[in-house]
Amino acid sequence: MNLLYKTERPLFVITLVVSLLFWLLLIVGTIGIALIYVVIGFIAYLFVQSAFISWLRGNGVRVTSQQFPKLYAQVEYCCRKLEISPRPEVYLVNSHGVLNALATKFLGDHFIVLYSEVVEALEDRPEALNFYIGHELGHIKRNDLTWGPVLWPGMLLPHLGTAYSRAREYTCDLYGLACCATLEDAQRALAVLVSGDGLWKQLDIDQYQLQAAQSGGFWMSFHEYTADYPWLVKRVEHVRAVHGQRPRTLPRRSVFAFLLACFVPRLGTGAGGGMGALIVIAMVAILAAVAIPAYQDYQARANGLPLMDEYSDAQPYNEYAEQDYTPNDDAAAEYGSSPEFVMQAIAETADARAHMLDYFETTGEWPESLEQAGYSGATASETIADMYIDADKDLLVIFASSPLEGSTIYFTPQFDDDGGITMACMPFEIDPAFLPPSCQ
Repeated sequence: MNLLYKTERPLFVITLVVSLLFWLLLIVGTIGIALIYVVIGFIAYLFVQSAFISWLRGNGVRVTSQQFPKLYAQVEYCCRKLEISPRPEVYLVNSHGVLNALATKFLGDHFIVLYSEVVEALEDRPEALNFYIGHELGHIKRNDLTWGPVLWPGMLLPHLGTAYSRAREYTCDLYGLACCATLEDAQRALAVLVSGDGLWKQLDIDQYQLQAAQSGGFWMSFHEYTADYPWLVKRVEHVRAVHGQRPRTLPRRSVFAFLLACFVPRLGTGAGGGMGALIVIAMVAILAAVAIPAYQDYQARANGLPLMDEYSDAQPYNEYAEQDYTPNDDAAAEYGSSPEFVMQAIAETADARAHMLDYFETTGEWPESLEQAGYSGATASETIADMYIDADKDLLVIFASSPLEGSTIYFTPQFDDDGGITMACMPFEIDPAFLPPSCQ
C-alpha cells in the first residue's frame, strides 16, 4: 500500500524551493548578518524545547519493557512494521481529558507522547491504539520534525503552508492504517477523536460519513483552506477509500473561499482560519493606524504646514462665534474697552479661512494670497487693520481697535485626528483675557 498522500510530495518540493530561496535572499541581502539571528533563534529553541522535554521526563511515564510492557510491545511492533530504527522514546502523560498524541524531537532524539485518555479508551482494542502510534511514527519516518525549521518560511504562505500540513496528516493516517489489522480498527481510533473516550463504541461510522456532504460551502471551505488539519470526517473517508472502500463524492470547495484564504497566512490554527483572519485584520488595523498619521505628516511637510505635535498646546478652532466666552472684567476695566470685539474680528475671518480650505481641497496646495484663494471680501474693518496670507501659508490678522491695536493673531492649517484640516487660532503676545478659550 502506498503510504504517501497524493499531494504531499509536490507540496513538499514547492515549499522547499520557496523556503530555500527565502533563506538565500535573507543571507545574501544581509551580507550574512542574518546568520547571527539564526544562531540566536536556535539558542532560544534549545531553551524552549529543552523545557518541554524536561517536563516530559520529569512528569510523564516512560514506556519500557518493564513499565507498561503491553504498550511497549505495541510500539515495538509498529516500529518494525514501518521499519523505523532506532525506536523513539515513548512517554505516557495525563492529558486531563484531551484526546490526542504527538511526536517531537530534541537534538537528534525523537519522542512520542501518548495521552492517557486515548490509551484507556482503547484498552480493549489495542489494534486501534496502533493507529495513533503509527500516525506519530509517520511524522518521524517522513522527517517532518527535521524539515520543520528549513521549511518554516514557505509554511507561512497562504494555502501552501496549510495545504502541505493537511497533506502530511493524511499521509500519517496511512502510516497509522498500516499498523492496524483491519480498517475497522483505524476507524474506531478516529471515532475516539470524534465522540470521546466514552461514546466512541456507539458511533455509527456510516452515518457519520454522511456528514461529509456538508463539507462544502463557503464557510466550511474557508476554514478548511486555512486550517492545518483536515476535517475528521474527511480523514475517516480517506482511510476508507485507501483501504478499498468505494469513496463517496465529496462536494467541491468554494472558489470564493479559496480567494479569501489567499489573504490569510498560515498561523498554525488547527481548528480553522477564524483566529488567523482576526489576527490579519488586527495587523492591518495597526498598520493603518501607524501609516495614516505618517502619511498626513508627510503631506503636511510637503505643503509647508506645521505638524500637530509642533503645536501641542493649540486647539483647532472652527465655530468661534459659538464658543462660550466670559470677558475678564479686570482687563476690560484696565483697558477701558470690552474685549468682545475680538470675537467679532475672529468671526470676520471665517469667509477667508473657508476659501483657503476650499483651495487646498481642490488643488492640494495652499494659496499664496487671498486673491489666489478666490476671496474677494474686505481685508480691513473697524476691528481689523489688515488680513493676508504670509510666507508660511498662515492667515495673519492685525487688529485695528484699541486696546489691541497692532496686535496679531494668525490661523495656521493643521490636520485633526480624523484626517480633516482645520485652521487653528494662534495668538501672538495677546493677553489671554481677550481671547476665547480655544485661542489661548
